[in-house]
Amino acid sequence: MAGNRLFQMLFILLEKGGTTAPELAEHFEVPVRTIYRDVDILSSVGVPVYTTQGKGGGIFIEENFVLNKSLHTEQEQKKILLSLQGLSIVEEENTNELLLKLGGIFQKKNTSWIEVDFSEWSKKSEDIFRILKSAILQSKVIDFAYHSGKGQSENRSAEPLKLVFKSGAWNLYAYCRTRQDYRLFKLNRMKSLLITRHDYVRAAPEKVIDDMNLYADGTVTLSLLFTRDMAYRVYENFDAVLENADGSYSVNIDLPDNESLYRFLLSFGDSVEVLAPTQVREKMITKITAMKNRYET
Repeated sequence: MAGNRLFQMLFILLEKGGTTAPELAEHFEVPVRTIYRDVDILSSVGVPVYTTQGKGGGIFIEENFVLNKSLHTEQEQKKILLSLQGLSIVEEENTNELLLKLGGIFQKKNTSWIEVDFSEWSKKSEDIFRILKSAILQSKVIDFAYHSGKGQSENRSAEPLKLVFKSGAWNLYAYCRTRQDYRLFKLNRMKSLLITRHDYVRAAPEKVIDDMNLYADGTVTLSLLFTRDMAYRVYENFDAVLENADGSYSVNIDLPDNESLYRFLLSFGDSVEVLAPTQVREKMITKITAMKNRYET
């Protein structure tokens, strides 16, 4: 199991200081690429594992991060436990078992630093998350139907690379074979998700959001005025907020210039006014009028 493999890999590195991917692959009877994926996972949660190329190269762990039979300081033990706890949101369910084992060695109670709650999701949405996690760990191509922000539904084939939590929602970063480009898909818009038998070898970048053009449609500079009762949402959604003398809030911000902009603004109801630019203000008036007319017919 992947969780036990990570546990054993960590202790091999702690004992030997370094090894090679082929040696670990032979030891665990897995492909070399699986070992490199495990190294990425350990590194992503703070375990100081690194690789070097060339003669004498291999997989190593920092010298000052050593666990021997005497079990070093309290701080070092806590650092190892906290690092591995991060695996619980990216690895398989048996990760909790390896944490209990390591906690038993340290004679400590497992103190978690992170919790992910899916209670607001439907069972179907949670299943999508787990299916995608499995596809990523197995490097399998997926097929699914996707409902875009433009109201279109299309069948897609993609190489799932990383699950990304951004702006309060889970997204899938993937190479879309249908569009021949990298895409960020919202999980709640994915339907009929299937894992295929086809493998892929593409690797995910270390930082997904930094490498993507999230505003392909361009941006628009907005001047917004919010009523005082929207304080909680204003501070949730914006960094630069000016509180006015009358208790209202002013915000100037660049946002993507597409239909999602208007859905976002309309979510504030009558508690927001678009002061500028004129074209966005006029389009908001058109949409509000259309909503009014719908209820009058």
